[in-house]
Amino acid sequence: MYDDMGCVSTLPKGFADTLQGKGIKCIAFNPVMPFLNLAMNNRDHRKIMVIDGNVAFTGGINLADEYINEKVKHGHWKDTGVMIKGSAVWNFIEMFLEIWNAFTKDSKEIEQYMPDSGFASAITGDGFVLPFSDSPIESETVSQNVYLDILNKANNYVYIFTPYLIIDSEMVNALRMAAKRGVDVRMITPGIPDKKLIFRVTRANYEPLISAGVRIFEYTPGFTHAKSFVSDDEIAVVGTINLDFRSLYLHYECGLLLINTNSVMQLKDDFGTTISKCTEVTAKDLKQSFFWHLFDAVIRVFSPMM
Repeated sequence: MYDDMGCVSTLPKGFADTLQGKGIKCIAFNPVMPFLNLAMNNRDHRKIMVIDGNVAFTGGINLADEYINEKVKHGHWKDTGVMIKGSAVWNFIEMFLEIWNAFTKDSKEIEQYMPDSGFASAITGDGFVLPFSDSPIESETVSQNVYLDILNKANNYVYIFTPYLIIDSEMVNALRMAAKRGVDVRMITPGIPDKKLIFRVTRANYEPLISAGVRIFEYTPGFTHAKSFVSDDEIAVVGTINLDFRSLYLHYECGLLLINTNSVMQLKDDFGTTISKCTEVTAKDLKQSFFWHLFDAVIRVFSPMM
């Protein structure tokens, strides 16, 4: 299952039918319509792979050559993914089949895909792992609330990967207040953009954060597509959720909440390795003419549509 809008310029016409002809079940999520439709804003941004009900993968990684640096489009491509084994895989099975069954005639009973109980019980691990999903049809903004909760409860540090920074006042205030109460808030964004206008909007959101003590670093070798939070050596999130309006309010998303697991420290170590390849952005770097200040103010107004 692939997002039709996201693949409209990358896949040949009739791609789903071609796969179906080869015996591969395939559907396009929310097929593109040749007229203006607000439903086109609701994209399937999730990345889920489940194998035999026992192993699952999620994170920022799409199926495209640049994600494994087989093709270089925007410098070195940095991303983050996670593998899950055991009973937590069931959550990802439900996430996938809930949408799949809504769009197909051969809907299957979810129970037949239940993970093997023997395999799940043999998995040992530390801490807690909780997969979660988010969608525009829910009354609660789950992803936004998870991120806000981490920022509001942090005592020592919060380290963030995000490819885009297009956030509302609630998220801006949470980031600023965490930094003002002494939390070491650091964020890594791309050094080379994949979309120049959105990169401009991202940079237009730096100033109020930096002025409050949030430290922002741009990944010098290229583009970072990772989406993750890690805080206080205790809690982390890896998933598909960008710090932008679309991910937080309009898209179907998924993530994995990690509490007191070894993978929390792996994410912290990855952040430390990556930040050594970054350049910190300072208030001095953001100085510009009145015209560009005005331009940034205008594009911020339209940023929720980007």
